[in-house]
Amino acid sequence: MAKFDKLQVLATIQQTGMVPVFYHADAEVAKQVLKACYEGGVRAFEFTNRGDFAQLVFKELAFYVREALPDMILGAGSIPDPATAALYIQLGADFIVSPGFNPEVARVCNRRLIPYVPGCGTVTEVGTAQEAGCDLCKVFPGDVLGPAFVKSILAPMPWSRLMVTGGVKPERANLEAWFKAGVSCVGMGSQLFPKDAVAAGDWARIAQICADSLDIIKASRNG
Repeated sequence: MAKFDKLQVLATIQQTGMVPVFYHADAEVAKQVLKACYEGGVRAFEFTNRGDFAQLVFKELAFYVREALPDMILGAGSIPDPATAALYIQLGADFIVSPGFNPEVARVCNRRLIPYVPGCGTVTEVGTAQEAGCDLCKVFPGDVLGPAFVKSILAPMPWSRLMVTGGVKPERANLEAWFKAGVSCVGMGSQLFPKDAVAAGDWARIAQICADSLDIIKASRNG
């Protein structure tokens, strides 16, 4: 079962403002990336269900987090259906993320008081997800929808909490644009994890990119 309760998870994601999104078939590599993010100040991490036996890698990460990274909140992403959601919840996922909205996944997560963050690309999808108990909705794909979409959602629905994923970069101009538009947080994938850094095991570089990104987010919010 989840280590952190729903309110803790949502509050931590809101406070830090960034959720790294990562997948690797090698559990040892995934552990090192997870640790690097933790050392860079990250406290909520999404491991995506994107490869064969991804659930086995996630299981190892869940044990590793509880032993070595006690403050890290670990979620599962790319969850398409309720059966997969239930599997990852049983393996200890603290939150569930989907590319789109599935009401059956919402039902499973609500039953276990697990935050469900569905991908939404229209006002109607955001509203429907909120009706199903989704406190945080994922604007996806962000590089297609853009910051203007976020502003358009928040104008008539200012209570909305939005996390944008897709097209987010660890660059000042990019992050400032999203937070100026009103997002609560961002999900960031490959831009945080340069392929050459992962291949070389340059975990310090990944930790630094995370730390720099969090500093930009903090400044964007204060500015």
